[in-house]
Amino acid sequence: MLRYLLDPANAVTSLGILFSGLALQAVLAGRLELAVAIGLWSMLADQLDGIVAKRTPNRGSDVAEIGKSLDCLGDVIYGAVIPAIVIMVLGSGRLVATSLGIFMICAGALRLSYFSRSGLRGGYFTGVPLSYDVPLLAMFFMTRPWFPAETFNPTVMLSFFLLTCLHVSSIRIPAPSRAMYLVITAFSAVSSGMLIGQTLTSK
Repeated sequence: MLRYLLDPANAVTSLGILFSGLALQAVLAGRLELAVAIGLWSMLADQLDGIVAKRTPNRGSDVAEIGKSLDCLGDVIYGAVIPAIVIMVLGSGRLVATSLGIFMICAGALRLSYFSRSGLRGGYFTGVPLSYDVPLLAMFFMTRPWFPAETFNPTVMLSFFLLTCLHVSSIRIPAPSRAMYLVITAFSAVSSGMLIGQTLTSK
């Protein structure tokens, strides 16, 4: 099985899963900003593995199938599990936060199952991709100092409830262009740096 990880695209996907594991450890340690920063790297790996796959010559069908399954599993972790656990921890395990986290995981699994079956249609996704979750968390945590303490958690939870509903909706979202990939890369680099900076200064 390990030979499949020698494929460049699968190696990038596996690196993203590794980052997801580190992000989960950061959540368990209560370092939410750091977890989101690392989650951005997982998201970036997910955006890049498809590009690498297209540029890898003579890629076998069995390698591609393993890569597709590996990519889907990685998407569930960084796109649904990590944001859900961050929400649960942010809500101190209260019923509303726990219920929302479970809803996010279930919706994420359903969305990815649908995508695995249907894929892109005419260059469009059906439903908002899970790759929007971690960047939205990053924006919230970067702007957290400007939020009144009593409004931050409710705002985050309401936003993620609405976003989760959009994941399983029929809304059509265009696939990222080459320019958008550059924007995603720049956003991930800058945002993760800012969040890590927040983590260091909050000690």
